[in-house]
Parts: sequence; C-alpha cells; structure tokens
Amino acid sequence: MIADIKKSAEEKMKKSVESLKADFGKVRTGRATTGILDHVKVDYYGTPTLISQVANLTLIDAHTVGVQTWEKPMLGKVEKAIRDADLGLNPSNMGEMLRVPMPPLTEERRKELVKLVRGEAENGKVAVRNIRRDAIAHLKELLKNKEISEDDERRATEDIQKLTDKYIAEQEKHLAEKEKELMVV
Repeated sequence: MIADIKKSAEEKMKKSVESLKADFGKVRTGRATTGILDHVKVDYYGTPTLISQVANLTLIDAHTVGVQTWEKPMLGKVEKAIRDADLGLNPSNMGEMLRVPMPPLTEERRKELVKLVRGEAENGKVAVRNIRRDAIAHLKELLKNKEISEDDERRATEDIQKLTDKYIAEQEKHLAEKEKELMVV
C-alpha cells in the first residue's frame, strides 16, 4: 500500500515537471521554434484543430518558422489563426506557404516573459505540494484505520517529502535555464 502511494505520487510529480517544461516551451525566446505554434488552433471545416494537424511546421532559419498547409484553402485560415493567437507574430503569405518571422525581444518584453515563467514555475511547485498533501493525507487515513504502523507512516511521509524536494529542485533548475535563455540578447 505504501509503495503504491509513493509510486503514484512520484508519477504525478514527474507529470507536473513535464507539464512545466511543455509550458516553458511555449514561451518564446529570440530564436524561432516550431513549438511556439503547437497550441494554435485552426478552424478546420468547423472543428478547432491544432495547427500541426493541418500543416507542416519547419524552421526556415534561426528567426523564421515556415508553415506549409496540406490543403491550399487552409493557408488563409492558418494565417488568421496565428495572428489571432496573441503571440505577437505576424505571418506573411508567400502563396504556397507562410513565413512567420520571430521579432527580436525588447528588454521590457524579456522581463515580462521572465515574470511569466516564474509564475508558471510557482504553479508547478504548488501542484507538486498538492500531490504531497494528498499522499500524506492518504497515509494518515491508513494509519487511522490501523492498516499501517506509526513508524511506517513517518518513514513514508519522509520519503514523500524527499520526492517533493527533488521535483521542486528540478523545477527550479528548469526555471533557471529558461530565465537564462530569455535574458540572452
């Protein structure tokens, strides 16, 4: 039982860290990445569809993403979706494909993005702490029902705290990397 609780808590904490890394991937730096368009949805015959399911995303150069739709009529819809996505991007239609240049970041914008990633990291830490709280509550319930001893509960609580510390430290590491990446001119 205790092993299951620890394993479940660890899996959830890993997913929390992966989610944070995915969120960080959406925050753009000065260079182009196709990941910035991952969450953009296009109206595909009345159905909101991820851009990656209607077009091929490529890097043309360090500051430009290329978007090649699989169906010619979708080009205008994809262009509109990118403009409406509130990413600060302005795609240009080249007839066969879209070129999405990444504008250089100003110092002010960099600082805003750092605040944004710090907020994301804090949300990730809160998620990990909530997982810890739930696991410990489950252990206390087992103790109350006399299914485990006090010593087992205490050891398991310490193990869960170590897991929590480990995954919060991992999130801090990813935050420091992203802040450094954002502040590079």
